[in-house]
Formats: sequence, C-alpha cells, structure tokens
Amino acid sequence: MNRQSRLTPPNILTLLRILTVPVVVSLLYVPSGEEIPFGRSLVTFILFVAAAVTDLFDGYLARRYQMVTSLGKLLDPLADKLLVCGAMIMLISPHRVPAWMVTIVVAREIGVTALRGVASTEGFVIAASSLGKAKTLLLNIGVAALILHYPVIGIDAHLFGMGFLAAGIVMTAWSGLDYFFRFVGEIFKK
Repeated sequence: MNRQSRLTPPNILTLLRILTVPVVVSLLYVPSGEEIPFGRSLVTFILFVAAAVTDLFDGYLARRYQMVTSLGKLLDPLADKLLVCGAMIMLISPHRVPAWMVTIVVAREIGVTALRGVASTEGFVIAASSLGKAKTLLLNIGVAALILHYPVIGIDAHLFGMGFLAAGIVMTAWSGLDYFFRFVGEIFKK
C-alpha cells in the first residue's frame, strides 16, 4: 500500500479528528476547581461536536466508496477513544465529571484495546458490536453537553449531559463485558 492509497478522504477525516484532540484538551484546561468560561465552553463544544460527527462521515465514506484501509481500521477507533477520554479527563478538574466515571471509561478502552491486540496476534478479529456503537454515541452526547455545561435555551446542559453519561457508563461496562466474553469464546474455539 503506497502513501497515496492510505491518504483516503475517510483517513484524512480521522486524522483531523485526532489533531482536534490536543486543541479540545487545551481549551478545557483550567487550574483545579476553577470554572471554564462560557465562551470557551461554547467554542470547545462546537469543536468537539464537529470532530465527533466526522466519525459518522469517515465510516460512511469508507464503506460506501470501498475505501476501507488497514490504517483506517486502526486509527478510527483510536481517534474516538482519544477524543472522548481526553475530554472526560479534562472535565474532572472543573468538577463537571466525577473521576470514577472517567476511570470506568478509560479502563474499558484500555482493556478492549489490549484484547484486540491479543486477538490480532491469535489470528482473529472481534468486530465492533452495536453495543460499542451505542456506547460511543451516548458518551459523545454526554461529553458534548458536559463541555457546554451552562444552561442553553432553557435546558440544563450539565444535567442533560450527566443523564447521557450515566447511560453511556452502563453501556461502557456492558459492551466491555460483551467484548471480553466474545474474546474468551474465540480463544476456546481454538
């Protein structure tokens, strides 16, 4: 595979999503206990949502136009994990997200990535499930609302975000266990 065939439009969108992560993280930085100003929260919210939406487009483009690459299969889930986990970690300091919730998400992502690595060395792939996709959607909505945080159009963005985040945490644990049991099932088939 040459450089030209790896730089497909879907992979470029994924790389842009990865490059967005340090920007989102730096916009969310505040000294412990301080609040992120509304204007900065709004800009970060827009950037986070734009980055999260590219995940829908890169997958669609890759499948629709047969541009699925090994690089894309590696980078796409990595980009999602970096964006969500990076934002969640930065939301601990201004007390928008409890650290225990972040720990569950980060631990699941590390665990699933490790299982994928082991599965790959054993010669099999465990495809992403609809549970994992639902988890990603719930976490993206929850984290986006928690980045926004302030009431907008009569909606308490923080409360809205915590509701989606709580549902996302349940789905995170469920999809992590599902992935683990499917992995174990594949190991015992051998």
